[in-house]
Amino acid sequence: MAAPGSSMLYSFLLFIVILSLQEVYRGKLASSEWFTILGGFTSSLLFLVSLTFIGNLQETSGMKTGWGAVILSEAIALIAASTVHRVCITTCFLFSAGLLYEVNKISGLILSRSEGKSKRH
Repeated sequence: MAAPGSSMLYSFLLFIVILSLQEVYRGKLASSEWFTILGGFTSSLLFLVSLTFIGNLQETSGMKTGWGAVILSEAIALIAASTVHRVCITTCFLFSAGLLYEVNKISGLILSRSEGKSKRH
């Protein structure tokens, strides 16, 4: 697992790259139904990397993470999706909800494994 500082840097760089590509290909993403759905998916990836960035920022500064980071990351992703197409906002929200569910499930699995290993020793 990457250290919080390097993970924060990587997520910030990925955010910049994804947002830049999304804005460069904004016309293409708004051109058809399937590309609009793809635009919502790329915006949900912005949600994921911004959530990673904010979570690592809060961890390195000693603050507790919570729903505030999720709401802020979702707002950032929805604003980015709104620059492409109106339908991208809806698909971004749906894809982000799915990604949040999966991240929460994976986080719980990793946490339970690490607690199990610490109880053995």
